[in-house]
Amino acid sequence: MKISLALGPRQLLSRQTAWGCLTSNLALPGSGSLLAGRRSGYPQLALAMAGLLVITIFGLRFILWALANWSRLHAPEADPVESLLEIWLHLRLALLGFGIALIAWIWTLLTGLSILASAPKADNSSAPPRLN
Repeated sequence: MKISLALGPRQLLSRQTAWGCLTSNLALPGSGSLLAGRRSGYPQLALAMAGLLVITIFGLRFILWALANWSRLHAPEADPVESLLEIWLHLRLALLGFGIALIAWIWTLLTGLSILASAPKADNSSAPPRLN
């Protein structure tokens, strides 16, 4: 089986295929754009993967830090404002990753809606969609 990320020829898509591209974009940002033959799928996919990588790296670092400092942060004599500030300082990069992934997801949602809008409204064919 040969897998390729090369774009195929851009052509008019059926309504069903456009819906498939939209849902693919929602599941894995950029994938539906690439299926529809749009170059914007490459940076969408890269942005989503970068966001996931940032979430994973800094999220794990935050979890390990929080576990190591749990008793100190939840001690009765601990200052809650100081604890929240310290938590924020360790959590902000993981939240940045969520922001990056959210930007990629919104971008692919808009692209998917654009693909759906460019598809013809009525499909006269009664045959099931062709899978390539």
